[in-house]
Amino acid sequence: MAKIDPATLTLEERVVSINRVAKVVKGGRRFSFSAVVVVGDGNGVAGTGLGKANEVPDAIRKGTEDAKKNLFRVPLVGSTIPHAVMADYGSARIVLKPASPGTGVIAGGGVRALVEVAGIKDVLTKSLGSANPVNVVRAAAVGLKAMKDVEKEAAKRGKTVSQLLPKRALDAIAERQNALMAAAEAPVQTAAPARDSRPMGGRSDRRGQSGRPGFGGDRRGQRGGGAGGSGGSGYGRR
Repeated sequence: MAKIDPATLTLEERVVSINRVAKVVKGGRRFSFSAVVVVGDGNGVAGTGLGKANEVPDAIRKGTEDAKKNLFRVPLVGSTIPHAVMADYGSARIVLKPASPGTGVIAGGGVRALVEVAGIKDVLTKSLGSANPVNVVRAAAVGLKAMKDVEKEAAKRGKTVSQLLPKRALDAIAERQNALMAAAEAPVQTAAPARDSRPMGGRSDRRGQSGRPGFGGDRRGQRGGGAGGSGGSGYGRR
């Protein structure tokens, strides 16, 4: 797999968890922090990292740098993943399944953060093992790395993409295409009616009907007057 250059991407960073560790020494306890960070461009590229330092900001910075060094591509089918997968890392086990358009991200913790920065909009997940955030995130990364590209797999089997994908994945492709077409046509359809949305004469109908003091009725000849009074009535009452 070719290495991905993070300098060419606009990456979003998310901190999954921060853990504090205490080491007992002769003079007392020394605290250090570890941070689990995920990064992604929202379009099929993601990465995970772990950073450790004596201060929280340094731990997050190191975790972000580690995540950018371990970027990988996730094959997407519309807004979901191409197929189901089960992945293990240590004692953590994660199940990822494709979902129909509109389902959303059914996940929690580090798995949700990882799939969202990767650009997955609809997915079903389940954690079956340890709840350790480090192992859970890395298990989810192993599962996403194991995803197969649909077009390459279809060419290898001598089939078309529509024959290979399940119905929910095809629905996701159609939904994404419709959304892109609607976004492209939206400015043309909404630009003209936006100016004519207010009724004709709306400003003239409100003249003299304001409930604020000093602005009711005809205001001609009241310049320089006080609140609600005639010209000059606002002076001399001090």
